[in-house]
Amino acid sequence: MRTLPRHLWCLIHATLALSAQESLTLNTLYSFSGASLSSDPTFSLPQAQQLTVSVAICSTGTTSPAFFVSNNTASTSTTDTHEIPLQSGFGNWTGTALQGGSLVVQNIGQTSFQVATSTGALVHELLPALPLLGDTTNTQALIFSPPFSPIESSPSTYPNYTLSPANLSTPSPPSSSSRILSSCGINSTSSSGSMLSNDLWLRDNHGWRSQWLIDDLTPSTNYTAYVIQDQVKLSGPIYFTTKSRACSPWYIMPSFPCPLVHSLPFCPSTSYAVPIPFPQPPATFYDSSTLPQTVSDPLLEYMTNFTTMLLSFPCGRDLYSPLQTCESCQEAYRTWLCSVSLPAISSSPSSPMSALTPPQSGSNARNPFLPNVSYSYQTVLPCLEVCNAADRACPNFLGIKCPIPRFNAASSYGVGFIDEGEQGVLGGGSTGVAQDRWGNVWCNPG
Repeated sequence: MRTLPRHLWCLIHATLALSAQESLTLNTLYSFSGASLSSDPTFSLPQAQQLTVSVAICSTGTTSPAFFVSNNTASTSTTDTHEIPLQSGFGNWTGTALQGGSLVVQNIGQTSFQVATSTGALVHELLPALPLLGDTTNTQALIFSPPFSPIESSPSTYPNYTLSPANLSTPSPPSSSSRILSSCGINSTSSSGSMLSNDLWLRDNHGWRSQWLIDDLTPSTNYTAYVIQDQVKLSGPIYFTTKSRACSPWYIMPSFPCPLVHSLPFCPSTSYAVPIPFPQPPATFYDSSTLPQTVSDPLLEYMTNFTTMLLSFPCGRDLYSPLQTCESCQEAYRTWLCSVSLPAISSSPSSPMSALTPPQSGSNARNPFLPNVSYSYQTVLPCLEVCNAADRACPNFLGIKCPIPRFNAASSYGVGFIDEGEQGVLGGGSTGVAQDRWGNVWCNPG
């Protein structure tokens, strides 16, 4: 952060005193365009014990604007002046302004920008959490926002310890004021595709996310995705490539035959293409209302039976682990069951090489309840850590056992991505990731 020389700021300050200043109020978002502002516009800042001024560039011009803040102190007549540094189009300043202050914008040109003042958290912000790519087909993409609203729930207690039903009931979503909306900077750029749906989804215990299903994309094409929260907070970018027109790189088809499957209450984290026949038109994807019962009923039965067995343990009274509970066991088992029962399609290996099955067609060896398909496809193996997580979270009497890398784990699971991948080591679950922001997916995390 640069501080202007005293004599230079005095000249600026003298000019400001002669010009009309627009007053900025706290917790209000202002949008301005350089075309409608005077040269070096000035704004009056409110009084605050701790004032935060944030700016965002909405469109760029031939000039690079600079933002300067002056804050008057209560104890002296001196004025401190600071330039707000800009990074990726964002900038902010926080300090004391007991007598208010001024914001000066220089070299504005035709640039449009936003300004907001607050007494707490930043208004404009580049969020550290990234959006999440569910999956793509050749023309569709399923994208999630970062979690923005935590789950509010109370743990069960003995003797009335209850677990979630096999087919989860979705709690009421948060208010619309926390929805993910558009922003000036993203709206000023060109976009691709059309939005089929946008709703809230609770895909895991990290909290509520917005999910978008985008259509009319181009096959085998690179895309960049951003998410804007509360109109002003930017998350991203992430990058992805739409699939080719075939489920397998070696099998050419006129259209991609593997549909996206998502929004399943019994498998909330499932959000990828699955090797099942395409739904009847006009549907272009599967959700809980269109997924065949021949696929969903066995999953619900497995989950119901497992929950019944788990509740034979005195959950909430006796402890089988100082870290795990029956609830965490059920969640881990659900993730494992869905990842192995609904295989994820891959059309092109990532680098480093993804954990892929050999090309196959017809019936699925891992889930005989999936309908037969006539096309060839490859699936991304579940991450070994998905099995290890269920093994760690559940009581021993349930008999959950996972293969280890030294023997045959790599034949049925992706090894060495989330787990440690060493011979004979089950894995700690924190040494890697299943996918990255560049669109690489190495194993299916469920």
